[in-house]
Amino acid sequence: MRVIVTKNYEEMSRKAANIIAAQVVMKPDSVLGLATGSSPIGAYKLLVEGYKKGDLDFSEITSINLDEYVGLSADHNQSYAYFMRDNLFNHVNINMENVFLPNGTETDEAKECARYDEVIRSRGPIDLQLLGLGENGHIGFNEPDSSFAKRTHKVSLTESTINANSRLFNSIDEVPKFAYSMGVGSIFAAKHILLIASGEKKADALCKALYGPVTPEVPASALQFHSNVTIVADEAAYALIAKMKENHGR
Repeated sequence: MRVIVTKNYEEMSRKAANIIAAQVVMKPDSVLGLATGSSPIGAYKLLVEGYKKGDLDFSEITSINLDEYVGLSADHNQSYAYFMRDNLFNHVNINMENVFLPNGTETDEAKECARYDEVIRSRGPIDLQLLGLGENGHIGFNEPDSSFAKRTHKVSLTESTINANSRLFNSIDEVPKFAYSMGVGSIFAAKHILLIASGEKKADALCKALYGPVTPEVPASALQFHSNVTIVADEAAYALIAKMKENHGR
């Protein structure tokens, strides 16, 4: 596991964008596993700049997103399909036929999970999987649980996740209570995992994920067992680990 500590969110975004850009340049037909939320917005903005400068070509890239809210259509302004178009896809030359997200409007849970698992199987393996980190240690929408979910599944979102995401909605009552999410097993099948974390609210989760016991109660802790993980965290997110190492060194 490689850990890169940066000064702030902007530097974290630059490092993450550089890693993703290198993947695109070195393998133009890469399969990228992409994430949503506030963490990757800065990196996506820099990837768009790279494309506009002529440095990046997304025409052969395949994108497989981690998750989608259940009950939101792709054109809802809080859906992750909308987020990806708004922050990345509309601004680069990716072929939208090679863009995949769970269908939040599909009411048949088993059908949708099977469909998305087949997308991951047939289009994969994922070359580079980008992950954010939830305050409760979730990756994708794999919430703390009694076991690790292997494949795509419907998740009941925890209160802490709903509260964290409510800032994006008019009220907390509008936040969907369920999501379709790629499972930890599917995430683990990626050749390279890039996890980004910024801000003091992520410090406890990051410390538990990297140095705590591997447990489904901290889903990101499973990354300790993956053979090729890069962590890019700013100083605020890394603060508890830095303090732990400082104390351990005394």
